[in-house]
Amino acid sequence: MLKKILLGIAAFSITHAASAAPLAMENLGNGVYVHHGAHEDMSEGYHADICNVSFIVGSKGIAVVDTGGSLKTGQALHEAIRQVSNLPILYVINTHVHPDHIFGNAAFKEDKAIFVGHEKLPDAMERRRDNYLRINQQWLGEAFAGSEIVKPSVLVKTTANLDLGDRSLLLTAYPTAHTNTDLTVFDNKSSTIWTGDLLFVERTPSIDGDIKGWLAVINELKNNEAAFAIPGHSSSLKDANWKEQLNNEERYLWTLLNDIRASIKKGEVMEKAMGTAAASERSYWQLFDIVNRRNVNNIYPALEWE
Repeated sequence: MLKKILLGIAAFSITHAASAAPLAMENLGNGVYVHHGAHEDMSEGYHADICNVSFIVGSKGIAVVDTGGSLKTGQALHEAIRQVSNLPILYVINTHVHPDHIFGNAAFKEDKAIFVGHEKLPDAMERRRDNYLRINQQWLGEAFAGSEIVKPSVLVKTTANLDLGDRSLLLTAYPTAHTNTDLTVFDNKSSTIWTGDLLFVERTPSIDGDIKGWLAVINELKNNEAAFAIPGHSSSLKDANWKEQLNNEERYLWTLLNDIRASIKKGEVMEKAMGTAAASERSYWQLFDIVNRRNVNNIYPALEWE
């Protein structure tokens, strides 16, 4: 079955390249552009366009930060870039492994762009390859055709700098938090940080890594002096507002952690905790009932062994 999917992908790539209409981009000034994805869950009503995708224009070329959830979305991003600039696309940066952020990578292969990610990203991509291809094919059908895993060739273990000419991008890799592949991007010229899914705004934070590690990373991010932040989802943020959103995310994660610990202490089964843990946070977040239950399922077993 997987072989048939891959054959279909190859055929679609040849006959449907660059067929997507350009994504609508917000110009933040200073050569920074962002497209804001929709608040859809990946298992219900998903259209491969839920995360924020961005590009940064320097004097020597362009860097892309995340590419969307399908080749089609990546092509639409590529078309949007070409409406702004014909400079070479030098780098494609993935902030983490999740499929809504990486499956547009293939749209940039012909540019000979350098793909960049966390040092653990290639292994995480390989481990999830078959599942990601299968489940995204189920979710998206024909709209997923042509999508493929494109791994980074430049890996970030701690920090790295990318030169765009008149601006430098500082990439920082983190220990396991939202995932085990989290990476931020800081642009010195615009004082903008791309947090990936280390910062959720409006949308319920989704845990695929270590909740305690994530809380530690939040404390680290609070020391960042960026004036603007582009989270993995939701609107771009400026000034102190993005630190306030970090506080909101931190409150949710601590509430979830403490409620699960209390449930375990009382001897309650995980299914009950799925309905009660962090219930006080429900009114603050979109997609809460879907994502919060998933979070409990992901972290409850590990917390039983604390």
